[in-house]
Parts: sequence; structure tokens; C-alpha cells
Amino acid sequence: MSAVSVMAVGSALAQTTPPAQPPAQPAKPPATPPATAPAIPPTAAPAPKPEAPRPYPEGAKIAYIDIQAVASNSVEGKAATAKLQELEKKKVAEITEKNKALEAAKTKQQTSSTIMNDSARLSLEKEVDKLTREVQFLTQEAQSERGALQAELQVEFQRKLNPVLEQVGKEKGLHMLVDINNAGAVWVDTGLDLTGEVIKRLDAARSAPAPVKK
Repeated sequence: MSAVSVMAVGSALAQTTPPAQPPAQPAKPPATPPATAPAIPPTAAPAPKPEAPRPYPEGAKIAYIDIQAVASNSVEGKAATAKLQELEKKKVAEITEKNKALEAAKTKQQTSSTIMNDSARLSLEKEVDKLTREVQFLTQEAQSERGALQAELQVEFQRKLNPVLEQVGKEKGLHMLVDINNAGAVWVDTGLDLTGEVIKRLDAARSAPAPVKK
């Protein structure tokens, strides 16, 4: 079981120390330094210009895409991510609410158990146990539902991506189209990167009207 928690990060303000008081007697003026030539600041090196995109090497038989970039930047991938985030937000809210009830019961148990009769004390212990089990169940349920939804979205994403990959591969006359993250390559010609082309076509396929069934 993994706990769901919210971390608040605050920014610290630097405190300045007031300057020390000057001595009672005026300080002796420093000796006049010898005249020296002013320092010439070094000339900053010009920033390198961004490398222009390399053209696609015609006749290439192998090209690559970045699947993670497609999932992160395509409309289809962003829609899937939004669904996951919506589920997570809902589950976190449920667990947080149940945790509040559990913490309130524990606080009452710590502060008031000594003045309760046996029946009330036993009832409160049962309530704490019940809420603890409910928090554990909600956490496990959230993990299970997220995993199921993620698997479902991945299958759906792959189902829509595959025709686009096949189309691009055939148009380019490729023998192979690989995911650069899993290719084990140590150097590639960036002109072989078809990630942008795949994202553009995947977005176009999503916005295209569905065919009318006869």
C-alpha cells in the first residue's frame, strides 16, 4: 500500500544583517592606489545558433520516432493523460476526505479516551479500525482503477497510432520504423526523425469526421 500525500513547498526569505556601526574616530583615509589601466572585460562568446533541421535522407529504409514525445504532444495522448489525471484527482479527494475523518477519530482517541466510559472507548476504537481499513481499501482501489484505465488508454492509443505508422512507413518506402528510446542507437541522422510527421497525422486523423456507415 502506498500512501497518498500532498507536499507543500514554500519559499524562504533571506534575512539581512544590519551593517555594523562605524568607529567613534574617523578612519584613516587609505593610501592612494597606484594608477593602473582599467580592466577590459572579456568579450562574451556568441551563443551558438540552433542547428537547422536536417532534411529527410531520400531513399532511407530505416527511420525513427519518439513514442514518448508522440504520447506527450499529440492531441490523442494529451486527452488520455487528462483522463488519467481526472481519475487521480477524484481518488485523491476521496482518500483525503477519509483520512481527515480518520485523523479526527485518532485525535479524539488520544485526547478524550481517559474520560470516556468503556463502551464509548470501545466504540471509538472500532471507528478508528474501520476508517483505517477504508483508507487502505480506497488506496488499493485507486491503484487498481488507475492501472486498468491506463492499460485501456494505452491499447486505444496504440490502435489509433498503428495505422498512422503504417501509412508513414509505406509512403517513405521504409523497411523499419523504430522507437528511438528503445533502439539502442549510439548515433542517428536527425533527418530520419519522423516524430513530428506522426504527431501531425495522428492529430489530423482525430479531427477528421467519422465515415458514414451505409
